[in-house]
Amino acid sequence: MRKDYRGIHDLDESWLSDGWEPLLRRWMHDAVAASVVEPNAMVLATVDEQGLPASRTVLCKGVTDAGIVFYTNYSSEKARHIAANPHVSATFAWPLIGRQVTLRGDVRKISAEQTARYWDTRPRGSQLGAWASQQSRPTGTREDLEQALDAVAQRFAAGPIPVPPDWGGYLLSPVSVEFWQGRANRMHNRIRTTRDAGGRWTTVRLQP
Repeated sequence: MRKDYRGIHDLDESWLSDGWEPLLRRWMHDAVAASVVEPNAMVLATVDEQGLPASRTVLCKGVTDAGIVFYTNYSSEKARHIAANPHVSATFAWPLIGRQVTLRGDVRKISAEQTARYWDTRPRGSQLGAWASQQSRPTGTREDLEQALDAVAQRFAAGPIPVPPDWGGYLLSPVSVEFWQGRANRMHNRIRTTRDAGGRWTTVRLQP
């Protein structure tokens, strides 16, 4: 089960001359143009209190030069891991276009105001789901979940739905961003840019 990646333009260090953010945005745009399903999906890896790693797919909901933003329940398993160890990694994988980006760095909560602005853009069903689910907690049956959703739907009726008190966003501020581009004969292109303690970025090419 192998794919021999090919392409016209080879990833070059000069592509990061303006920093990592413009190139990440460009590649995400290319993924959208190629009709990649969930092009903003990323695998978020955390480490629990015992040092055991865990990973799951979440959606990136913001990209700035400060980092990438995602949202979750602050009582979820991933949130508990972050509270114990705020160092994480996130990987965007787009096999359809032969590209991948991995960011590693620190995570912190964003402001309640920023969370509220995003919350107002969410579909009503997603808002209700955030209230109904105690994310990562055990549950009995699927019917229990459906009943919880029905209960919050009745609670808020047709009125506005506020942000749950234990729900919000995180900002991943990268200290390392690696861009991977598939190439023939497994001679892939890998370029990593790393931020030092003084905030300066250094870019290097890595062997595949």
